[in-house]
Amino acid sequence: MRLANEGQTIEKPTDLLKNPLTLEFLGLKPDASYSESKLESAIIDKLQMFLLELGKGFLFEGRQKRFTFEEDNFYVDLVFYNRLLQCYVLIDLKTDKLTHQDLGQMQMYVNYFDRYVKTDFEKPTIGILLCETKNDALVELTLPKDANIYAQQYALCLPDKALLQKKLAEWIAEYKGYEIGSR
Repeated sequence: MRLANEGQTIEKPTDLLKNPLTLEFLGLKPDASYSESKLESAIIDKLQMFLLELGKGFLFEGRQKRFTFEEDNFYVDLVFYNRLLQCYVLIDLKTDKLTHQDLGQMQMYVNYFDRYVKTDFEKPTIGILLCETKNDALVELTLPKDANIYAQQYALCLPDKALLQKKLAEWIAEYKGYEIGSR
């Protein structure tokens, strides 16, 4: 109801993250094989639509952004800045199941940006692992509770009408349960 009355308000990182992001506009087929670089290229080719899908306040900074630490080169797939949250948002793309190694790599990227890139007035860097499938228990076990890293699923097309109707019925039942319990 708050969303209907006030619109989307962004107070914390989770307020701006959709789950899943629907990337149907990329033109990739769900049953086809594609690589992370092909997914990244499709996003860059359709950057305006990807920014709209991400949400409010996102500005694109770069792709395959390189940083060097102790003579090793690392590459962040996509780097954005969110002007509303005043922080960097790093996105790493995963076309396979998310692993604990992926989460650790993103933690390193976020730590690097927080320590060497962001300025004092900026808020902590947000890391987003955009993946086709994830295990929430693995994410929770791997990351510290205060980590500013999020695993977000993406879908290459909207689910069919029957699945959407089922989800809507679940949300309505959950909302009604919340209303009854809050009285």
